[in-house]
Amino acid sequence: MSANARGALLALLAFGIFATHDVFIKVLGGIYSPVQIVFFSVLLSFPLATIMMMRDVQPGTLVPRHPVWIAVRTAAAVLTGFCAFYAFSVLPLAQTYAILFAAPLLITVLAIPILGEKVRIRRWLAVLVGLAGVLVVLRPGGTTLGLGHAAALVAAFGGALSSVIVRKIGAEERPVVLLLYPMVGNFVIMGVALAWVYEPMPVQHLGYLAIIAALAWTASRIQITAYSQGEAAIIAPMQYSQILWAAGYGFLFFDERLDRWTAIGAGIIIASGVYIVLREARGQSAVTPVLRTRSRTEMATSLRIGTLLRLRGQHPDGTAASRVHPPH
Repeated sequence: MSANARGALLALLAFGIFATHDVFIKVLGGIYSPVQIVFFSVLLSFPLATIMMMRDVQPGTLVPRHPVWIAVRTAAAVLTGFCAFYAFSVLPLAQTYAILFAAPLLITVLAIPILGEKVRIRRWLAVLVGLAGVLVVLRPGGTTLGLGHAAALVAAFGGALSSVIVRKIGAEERPVVLLLYPMVGNFVIMGVALAWVYEPMPVQHLGYLAIIAALAWTASRIQITAYSQGEAAIIAPMQYSQILWAAGYGFLFFDERLDRWTAIGAGIIIASGVYIVLREARGQSAVTPVLRTRSRTEMATSLRIGTLLRLRGQHPDGTAASRVHPPH
């Protein structure tokens, strides 16, 4: 079996585990506020994240070199985690994923003002087609839009903004800083908000939260191995397999049916995202913000794969970090 095939299979496994992680979020979301779920998920993720962060051999303090960008990224990560958890709790799984899949399209757009990326006509057309796919999923006027749809859109935007910021400052900030600040931000802000929404949790539900943290950690580790094995252009599109898991899990556990318009819209969004990834992989974009994102939409429990690769001494492209010059 080729390295790319092994990497693709590992990525499929990782995203299947992520989808299982989201099932537990949806179950708890029917009982508790997203604030409470995010808070305890982050709390239980700290020990596992600490093990990863201990691998950072880069000298320095935890004071960021780009405090404004770190603050914006932290705010975006907090908002993304809350909105994504809320969307999973109130929308069908497949519909939530379809909307979150718009993040690569938004990354392409945000890369223009933040990274100075020049987007040519073909990629603009791909973005516009993908956003049309979002409208197909939402069907304004044909279905009742609620806070869950708005939350999913905000999560997609927040995840895209966070990704582009990491692409801008990631070469100059310590990986520990990039990992730690969003987690602390979630812990502090959700901890304060918890005073207004807290509901006592039985041990079983605390166990679910521990499973969420363990699944996120396991999926992240497998995804790191996948990117170490195969090319990013092969691994990145595997995230779209989550729509299949969502359809299956939604049917089995939540009596959800993948309706025709969600399937059509998701197909349009996925095709646009894959097209953008392939153009970047062929060197038709100098900045390649989508290809270097590495992660699905960043949530409270999922850590950025590119940053974790740097903790292992690897460049996000899978090469040794010491042999790669950071982008200007």
